[in-house]
Amino acid sequence: MKSFIIKENEADQRLDKYLRKLLPDAPGSFIYKMLRKKNIVLNQEKATGSEHLSVGDEVVCFLSDDTFEKFSRSSGDTIEELKRVPVQPAFSVVYEDEDMLVMNKPAGMLSQKAKESDISANEHMIAYLLETKALTEADLHTFRPSICNRLDRNTSGILLAGKTLRGLQRLSAELKSRSMKKYYRCLVKGDLPKKQLLKGYLLKDERENAVSVFQNGAPNRKYIETEYQPVEQFGDYTLLEVYLITGRSHQIRAHLASIGHPVIGDPKYGELRQNRLFEKAAGINRQLLHAYRVRFSDGREVVADLPADFEAALAWLRARHAAEPVKG
Repeated sequence: MKSFIIKENEADQRLDKYLRKLLPDAPGSFIYKMLRKKNIVLNQEKATGSEHLSVGDEVVCFLSDDTFEKFSRSSGDTIEELKRVPVQPAFSVVYEDEDMLVMNKPAGMLSQKAKESDISANEHMIAYLLETKALTEADLHTFRPSICNRLDRNTSGILLAGKTLRGLQRLSAELKSRSMKKYYRCLVKGDLPKKQLLKGYLLKDERENAVSVFQNGAPNRKYIETEYQPVEQFGDYTLLEVYLITGRSHQIRAHLASIGHPVIGDPKYGELRQNRLFEKAAGINRQLLHAYRVRFSDGREVVADLPADFEAALAWLRARHAAEPVKG
């Protein structure tokens, strides 16, 4: 016999949906048969599966240990596999409360899995929550925290994760409504002395995993807006803060490249031949694009420090140019 008390992350769903998470490898026919035979009961009473769960409800499974283990194995990461994922040394937490986690992702780490064998920031985040006791192994049977936004593998910076169902819902709502403002820092080719709002249309080539930017709309082209403001200037290079108004795949990299100011170190949209000597001298081996800060709808703001390689490139430029911060 196994007993489960419904927590906040599991409430407000049908019993049969909960049981499919608890026993992911069990056929639906098995679950309903167990309900009919009272081998699975809700609050000590026979249930049909259509009941909506509330916090504090008790679900009891009168199943043998072997049967429960057989049907509770998930096709995704097992709990034992997640427990073996290390907490990434370069992974840093910049904000955390009961419902959400904001982390500073290092370049080179996937935000979410591209294939089954990958270990992404999502798995490292769950490993961190297990290690800090914010999440238990029992919780993982029926609820899994998740990353809510994505960054390219070689883009560093802020990733948002919902630790609870409430956190996931709040973050998803803010991202969907665009009430959360996202700002990036990037180093680009060229002298950009003033703030500017860019508008255009983006078309993605799924086969090549690349996008093109156009000035006119057409079928399959998605409208984009990107606003940038100079932070520091170095002659032929400028450190920008970019406000991502619409959030499309590769938007910042492609939009800036389309106006002749590619992100330094960008292998897909950059001008590698022109920048190769600078990149080599400054030790740059990836695009210098960093998700720097977010401002939530309630006014809270979270900042993720620039990584060491980005700071090193800026230090290299400052040593060779009389750079002054741009005011206003």
